[in-house]
Order: sequence, then structure tokens, then C-alpha cells
Amino acid sequence: MSKVLVVSKRQIQWFIVITALIILTGVYLSWDRSQQVSGTASEARVIHLLTGEFKTQTEDGQEIEVYTWHPGTVNVNKGELTELHISGVNGNSHPFVVEGLGLRGEAHKGKTTIVRFTAEKEGIYPIMCLTHTDMRHGGPMVGYIVVD
Repeated sequence: MSKVLVVSKRQIQWFIVITALIILTGVYLSWDRSQQVSGTASEARVIHLLTGEFKTQTEDGQEIEVYTWHPGTVNVNKGELTELHISGVNGNSHPFVVEGLGLRGEAHKGKTTIVRFTAEKEGIYPIMCLTHTDMRHGGPMVGYIVVD
């Protein structure tokens, strides 16, 4: 005895709709919605630095002072637009260079100097005060920018 299966037009339509919904749901759930961005960031990453001073007296009354950058080391990413906001706290003036990045500037007491740059090469770049270069001049006043 053979069995005959009768399928109506309405059942076929429902089958097609349900199959399409299952396929679309699978595609939607497996779709990687992340997008790769190209170009550079429109806003710079801001890093704050301060000029600082340590001062003391030796037992024989001699005054010793050294100047520093705070923090002494900052990390930035290669290709990242960066702004250093250098605020002068101690010392009247600190003219500086950042070797290897071609940066120059001067931090003044009570003011903030802004230096904007994009490091294109990984490495460690010293921030050197040109006034405080050795112990006779309250230094060396050296900080570091590390580019990863």
C-alpha cells in the first residue's frame, strides 16, 4: 500500500519563509560586525609632564638641588598623535629638546607648554633640559619618551 503525501501551496510558502528566516538568522549571528579603521585619530592623546625640584642641605651646610621631569618616563604608541602638556612648577625656565623626534620647546614656571607630535619609529627618546645638564647645574634633567 502506498501512501500519498499531499502538500498544499500554503504549506510550501510557510516552509520557504521559515527556511529563509533560519538562514538569515544564521548569517546575522555569524557576521563579524567589527570594522577596520584607517587613517589617524582626530584627537591627540594628552600626556601631562611637570618640572620638579629636589633640594636639600648636606651636613656641612652645602645646598644641593636637582631638577626632574615628572613622570620621568612616558609611553606612547608608534603613529599615535600625542600632545605633551609640560607645566613649569620649579625653576624659571627649562629649554628642552627631545633627541630623535626633532622636538624643541621651553617650559616656564607657572605656564604650560604644549608640544604636539607623532612618533613614527619605535625607540627610547630622551627629553633633555638644556639648562640643567649636569650636577653643577642642578641636573642632569632627563626624562624619556618610550615609543612602542
